[in-house]
Amino acid sequence: MSAKVWLVGAGPGDPELLTLKAVRAMNEADVVLIDDLVNPVVLEHCAAARVITVGKRGGCRSTPQDFIHRLMLRYARQGKCVVRLKGGDPCIFGRGGEEAMWLRERGVEVELVNGITAGLAGATNCSVPLTLRGVSRGVTLVTAHTQDDSSLNWRALAEGGTTLVVYMGVAKLEEIRLQLLEGGMAADMPVAMIENASLPQQRECRSTLLRMQEDARVFALKSPAILVIGRVAAVGQAAYVAAAASA
Repeated sequence: MSAKVWLVGAGPGDPELLTLKAVRAMNEADVVLIDDLVNPVVLEHCAAARVITVGKRGGCRSTPQDFIHRLMLRYARQGKCVVRLKGGDPCIFGRGGEEAMWLRERGVEVELVNGITAGLAGATNCSVPLTLRGVSRGVTLVTAHTQDDSSLNWRALAEGGTTLVVYMGVAKLEEIRLQLLEGGMAADMPVAMIENASLPQQRECRSTLLRMQEDARVFALKSPAILVIGRVAAVGQAAYVAAAASA
């Protein structure tokens, strides 16, 4: 059997958001290397596989990436069907691109399977459309956590006029706020902070760019969470406020 690795996106957590292709790959798997943020419920689709936890989460003790590479290569060269199961989409802040390149350089066949990313699922669950005619004609996905700890060009993002979806930004709320304000973004720009996107324990906090750090502190916002910054973040807010008032 030829060596092959599937890099599969498991989505943000809701098992019903899995694609049919992801389910097929898991059903055929001999070995599954599962990320920390993947909902373990989805493992019912790979009951015949050996499951190996290779957790990676910002700010926590994580499995070294080089070790994950070597595990995938080892099992693939043994002729096993290997699934690398990732939260969200493997190519949106999921290292799918670098893993695919590393494996292909060593002669291993790789197939990528898209998953729904947390920024999309979380916003949708809050009735926030990431694009909306007359309000936002585009969306920009960024991560506040970079490999070399460098800062993004927040001024360019502030001037871009698109909806911003920020991943891994909870620890850098003050930097994000200050940089966007300095870049010219309006202080009253709506912000939706969404924790545990698509899961039953999903929570949301509506705020503005000026107040988001203080509101997040009062709300006790925790990772994993995404930020939606833009005029669309005010859509659905009336329903949110009414629901919160009746809770």
